[in-house]
Amino acid sequence: MQKKSGVDINLGNRSSEIAYGYAIKTFPNRQGKQGAVGSKTNGGFSNLLLFGNQRIGIGSDGIGTKAELAERTGIYHTLGYDLVAMVADDLVAVGFEPTNLSNVIDVDFLDPEIIEHLMKGLSEACNFSGITITGGEIAELGNRISGYGEKMHFNWSSTAIGVLPDQLKEGIDGSKVKPGQLVFSLKSRGFRSNGFSSVRRIMQERFGDLWHLEKYDTTQTWGEVLLTPSLIYAPYITELVKMGVDLTGVAHITGGGIFDNFHRVLKVNKLGAQLDHLYEPLPFMKKVQEIGNISNEDAYLWWNMGNGMLFIADEQYQTDILQKAQQMQYECRVAGKVSAESTIQVNFPTFQLNKKYE
Repeated sequence: MQKKSGVDINLGNRSSEIAYGYAIKTFPNRQGKQGAVGSKTNGGFSNLLLFGNQRIGIGSDGIGTKAELAERTGIYHTLGYDLVAMVADDLVAVGFEPTNLSNVIDVDFLDPEIIEHLMKGLSEACNFSGITITGGEIAELGNRISGYGEKMHFNWSSTAIGVLPDQLKEGIDGSKVKPGQLVFSLKSRGFRSNGFSSVRRIMQERFGDLWHLEKYDTTQTWGEVLLTPSLIYAPYITELVKMGVDLTGVAHITGGGIFDNFHRVLKVNKLGAQLDHLYEPLPFMKKVQEIGNISNEDAYLWWNMGNGMLFIADEQYQTDILQKAQQMQYECRVAGKVSAESTIQVNFPTFQLNKKYE
């Protein structure tokens, strides 16, 4: 069944399972050779690859339909932060420190000025994250690429690699998560680069074709506020690992929202969590939910709702975790605890949500 979000989440999960199933069939190809797969972490593609003594992870993603907001607003330089966040934060969720990135820009026709803005932003985001851009491709695909307006239309994706720090014997895969451990949340700036099919639908239905020009407040249009760039969490998580903080699970909250993404970490040991102190959604996130008449159940399944990353550690590390966040100018708090039952419960004063997993 097609979801109101414009994306069938169950169908997406099933498609990912199919793709991963075929990927696993290739793992034996490198058995006993350079590049052998060392582990299967969280059912994802940031797996541990073995090159001699080097332990390397790899992950791919893109900015999705957030590209349309750049086409609507003419603001292109912030998208690099979204692109880096999608791959770097996937890597660090498994413990890898992101090191290198290659990107592909598919366009209908070339506009060097837009390319410059995109790459300037990507360079800045990589500098923030300690990543080197070591490859790329710009492909002219004509009418295979479309979008909003008359300027250059594009899709943008990347692949990043990272190394497993010496402090980790193996990747972070959720196998050491235990009931009673603390769940920490890192605050997001907004929708990051996920859920924009639903956001665009809501805006279109409420304001019409020129929704991006509608005023959100006295200083920003809706197009501008929704384009808010992703905060990249990888430098902070990497620093915690190098400090010796034993992170037992890390979840990058992307498509599937808090429930499905956090479940990937907890399902290894068939655990759940009680989340009583998540960050509230940003005001403009709440407004989108209100405009679209989106239930809390759907909102917390589609979007991060103010919480861009959740991670798990023993209580003994709480002070170090919170002090390092403050030092690096991230907003972090204890959001709850891991529970023995395979149910994720989200509690706010005005509503409660829970989802039980088999």
